[in-house]
Amino acid sequence: MSDLEVVLRILAAAAVGFLIGIERSRRIRFVGARTFALIATAGAMAGVVAMRLHSEDARVISTVLQGVLTGVGFVGAGVIMHPACGRSIHGVTTAAAIWVAALAGFAAGLGEWLLMAVGAGLTFALLMAPEPFAPKASAQDDDDGEVPRC
Repeated sequence: MSDLEVVLRILAAAAVGFLIGIERSRRIRFVGARTFALIATAGAMAGVVAMRLHSEDARVISTVLQGVLTGVGFVGAGVIMHPACGRSIHGVTTAAAIWVAALAGFAAGLGEWLLMAVGAGLTFALLMAPEPFAPKASAQDDDDGEVPRC
């Protein structure tokens, strides 16, 4: 893998994360486009490292992926338990989107362009879609009960 390929993979991941984050930043203040771009960039970097360590060995890639998912789980938990939102549970959709951003970045790092594009595109579409079963009174709330701008 050339240096140019590495740069393109990381830039693609950052762009995808940024796009997902733009949607989230419309609803909440403390996790936005920059955070999502950083998470996706980290995922891409982990994917590149896994490829450079031993690209033919699926066990190496699997081990690196497990580490990424574990680390991102802690970030997601921090979003769900954010102190500004009080003691209630908020941020589950954002936490799930963080997970997808990390995986999209990892896919970019591995050069899995279709997986990255379809996963990120579907995520963006789902985040933009209105919640079909939301009560009319909470139409301005997030699709998982997140309090906007908490």
